[in-house]
Amino acid sequence: MKLRRLQLHLLEMPLVAPFTTSFMTQTHKRCFVVEAQLEADDGRVVTGWGENVALDRPYYSPEYLDGSVDVVRKWLAPILFGIEGITAETVHHHLRHIVGNPMAKASVEMAILDAQLRIEGRSFASYLGAVRDTVPSGVSVGIQDSVEETLRVVGGYVEQGYARIKLKIRPGADLAHVAAVRREFGDELPFQVDANAAYTLADAAHLRRLDDYRLLLIEQPLGEADIRQHAELAKQMQTPICLDESIVSAETAADAISLGAAAVINVKSGRVGGYLEARRIHDIARAHGIAVWCGGMLETGIGRAANAALAALPGFTLPGDISGSDRFFTEDIITKPIVMHDGVVDVPQGHGFGVNVDIEKLTRYRTTLVEVPR
Repeated sequence: MKLRRLQLHLLEMPLVAPFTTSFMTQTHKRCFVVEAQLEADDGRVVTGWGENVALDRPYYSPEYLDGSVDVVRKWLAPILFGIEGITAETVHHHLRHIVGNPMAKASVEMAILDAQLRIEGRSFASYLGAVRDTVPSGVSVGIQDSVEETLRVVGGYVEQGYARIKLKIRPGADLAHVAAVRREFGDELPFQVDANAAYTLADAAHLRRLDDYRLLLIEQPLGEADIRQHAELAKQMQTPICLDESIVSAETAADAISLGAAAVINVKSGRVGGYLEARRIHDIARAHGIAVWCGGMLETGIGRAANAALAALPGFTLPGDISGSDRFFTEDIITKPIVMHDGVVDVPQGHGFGVNVDIEKLTRYRTTLVEVPR
């Protein structure tokens, strides 16, 4: 197979409501999707799609949207265009001399993988080794302006039947909100919190107060580089520590597990460099008895479909951030939106990632089309 064409579609999609974390508020989803044309050995040319999850500013990770576009266009694509016999499994190897930039690499690998599987007539779920046809659908709730608003928003998602609630927290917007949710919805509600690195080890006494609320986990309370400090915090808390931003590869996952820094790992394919590396992290965690779940980055239906297949692997024992398309968007860019029903999302079974891009919708939300030169 050979890569024949690469286009980047920069999108700006309005969110149904602002989404606030400890580091920013998003009113629009700004991202780009990768359109890759792969020529099969028999001469067929097939299109695959990938999604880049870098934010438009370097707050979640060092990568950011415009920089990721530049890396794909100037550095990754020239390497990949020159390769005969390219496969998704070899993309990481060919790009090994480009330091970092896992989100850029992941989006290109994803598009090539989608095209490759379509050529083979195979679904992503079967390729990964998925063991379920549906996965439980959790929802991520951003930081609200008041406790009353938090209860209103959470109540709406509970009524819709989501299998798990994740609440974003930060200093000054944590204990009161968590306590109110537990009082209102009871101890049986699967409930966890996400700090997005908003605290330090000096906040350990404050964070220990979360132990009173029987949370599934607390996600990334400390800085992304603070694996050792997370291990220290884990000794002081009953609530399981889950790492997100700290886990950037299978190697860092193994280090965190060996240090006792992570009882749970949030696996995000873009953050770790692609779905193949995400599967390796799953395998390492499962071998060590560590729970994993699939995190989300407000993906369009392309990434949402791929995440559903990833979450259907046997080691994903906790509900992930795999909500329906309507959780964030009034209109998705795929022909049939991802739907949450009865607390679950169906794992797509079609060829590739199992969804098709609606070109008219893609064009509607596109701000820029980048034709990557060969």
